[in-house]
Amino acid sequence: MRPVVTLTLNPAIDAACVADEVVPMRKVRTRDERYDPGGGGLNVARVIRELGGEAVALYLAGGITGQALEGLIEHSGIAAVRLPIQGLTRVSHTVAETGSGREFRFTPEGPLVAEAEWRNCLEVLSVIGADYVVASGSLARGVPPDFYGRVARQAKAQGSRVVVDSSGAGLEGALAEGVFLIKPSRRELETLLGRKAGSPADDEALAREVVDSGRAEAVALTLGAEGAVLATRDVTLRLASPPVQAVSAVGAGDSFLGGMVHALAQGRPMVEAFAHGVAAGAAAAMTPGTELCRRADVQRLLAGLRRQLPA
Repeated sequence: MRPVVTLTLNPAIDAACVADEVVPMRKVRTRDERYDPGGGGLNVARVIRELGGEAVALYLAGGITGQALEGLIEHSGIAAVRLPIQGLTRVSHTVAETGSGREFRFTPEGPLVAEAEWRNCLEVLSVIGADYVVASGSLARGVPPDFYGRVARQAKAQGSRVVVDSSGAGLEGALAEGVFLIKPSRRELETLLGRKAGSPADDEALAREVVDSGRAEAVALTLGAEGAVLATRDVTLRLASPPVQAVSAVGAGDSFLGGMVHALAQGRPMVEAFAHGVAAGAAAAMTPGTELCRRADVQRLLAGLRRQLPA
């Protein structure tokens, strides 16, 4: 089994902290600061490693903050390849307000990527073989809208299954080429298809529409605390999210995808892999700030989810 390869075009240093109260125009004292490597593909790789799998994370990074991100990645223990760019890697901030239970999230747009830099990314991908290639996260500024489509075309030619977790132009570009799996949120899928989902039946219909169009073999539609919907040519399945004490929503989607792809890479059936994803997403909600899911929590929650699966 070859390692899963993940791609992150617009990574970040994810900073998280706690404050008693966030008040405008006043100095806000914080505590419990932590810093993690962030961005969709990097988070997916971190989850796969936490769950006992192997992943190689490709990511673009530049400047002093890019060096700091590289250090955080090395400390995390995931295998990674840094693709250098001139722009400064972004730093995102999450502040948990203990007085209200609210969470404030600040996400910069990130650096401008030059054509030579994103073309280098495609060249590096062309020499890395993988059973699964996961393109996750937003497109960086300067990267063409069809970039994930180019990634998909190239990876499929090499025999890889392509998984995409993005939105807007990034998702549309990938689907124009055709991919193995996408993991949109309800809002992302509504935007893609141009209409709202007003009921559980609508959720399932939207997911099935993408599969029936041939643009993706499978859709894992994440619905937050409501659970998730899986649609393939053979099955449409909804799983309720396990009841957990939610602490933070940060990283839940990436944990879902990491859990699902890890199970697929192990050779598990799609429906069982979907349950792994739901368990990992719920487990991530139990951890504070930018911390992702924990293996023990995933295994415990998975036991209950298996009882929801069809025979």
